[in-house]
Amino acid sequence: MKHLYIGGYGPGIVTGDGELTRIASPSFLAAHPALPVLYAVGELAQGWITALRAGNGLSPLAERHSEGHTPCHVAVHPSGALLAVANYGDGTASIHRLDERGAFTGQAIALRHKGSGPVADRQEGPHAHQAVFHEDVLHISDLGTDEIRRYTLDGEPLEPLRLPPGTGPRHMAFAGSRLYVVGELDGVVTAIDGDTRFTGLASRAGSGNQPSHLEVHGEHVYVANRGPDTISVLRAEDLTTVAEVPSGGAWPRHFAVDGDRMYVANQHADVVTVFALEDGVPAPTGETYRAESPGCVLPV
Repeated sequence: MKHLYIGGYGPGIVTGDGELTRIASPSFLAAHPALPVLYAVGELAQGWITALRAGNGLSPLAERHSEGHTPCHVAVHPSGALLAVANYGDGTASIHRLDERGAFTGQAIALRHKGSGPVADRQEGPHAHQAVFHEDVLHISDLGTDEIRRYTLDGEPLEPLRLPPGTGPRHMAFAGSRLYVVGELDGVVTAIDGDTRFTGLASRAGSGNQPSHLEVHGEHVYVANRGPDTISVLRAEDLTTVAEVPSGGAWPRHFAVDGDRMYVANQHADVVTVFALEDGVPAPTGETYRAESPGCVLPV
């Protein structure tokens, strides 16, 4: 890792050395795979995406509307030619083409959706939560409709993956052909591989858990649990629990694994806590970064 960028609900993007770039509500960040360019969504009623040049600090490159309400996630295709955004507020996902500089080009493709779920106060309509590119298919987790929506890179709809009513799928990750997804509403991690599915609990803490982020690293699946304020370690093979450790703060909204280090954004504690992965289990290092209301951490 050369740089650590922290987004969230404070006044802007904070670097590991404390430098602040002011931008409205940059709740999620993504990096271009080949260029020194970062992307941030502005989680506002009128959602925005901002592209920033990274070098000696961050400087604006381009910005445009996210095509929806309250964007909460952004992802870049491995080719560097496309960017996708998930707008939580109205469930709209969008695809944006990128030019050779990493700036936006052409018209955006808006992927609007309808539907609802059984949890009345959370699933009254679609709520796109994360965008993931995998094998040239765009996957959108929709908390409101209990689906993993799927699209071609041109925005043509494919058959979605449907989850049990009340799951509330939030974040997901692939390991080969296997997809792991965590339900914010039911606290369950589901593995999907073709027609095969199996599940495990995101936390052993019982009720009151609202899982946030999920990543796969090596033989383990990691899940952040808000409420219990823990990081769970599950075996990727069968989703049995290996360990569950305190997140080092309150309301762990996101984390990132970089080599043998894990960086956890504890939103309600205004701190990013650093862990060493020892046999796959996070162990506190005592190192922290201060940031107001952190919601995303990006080591690049």
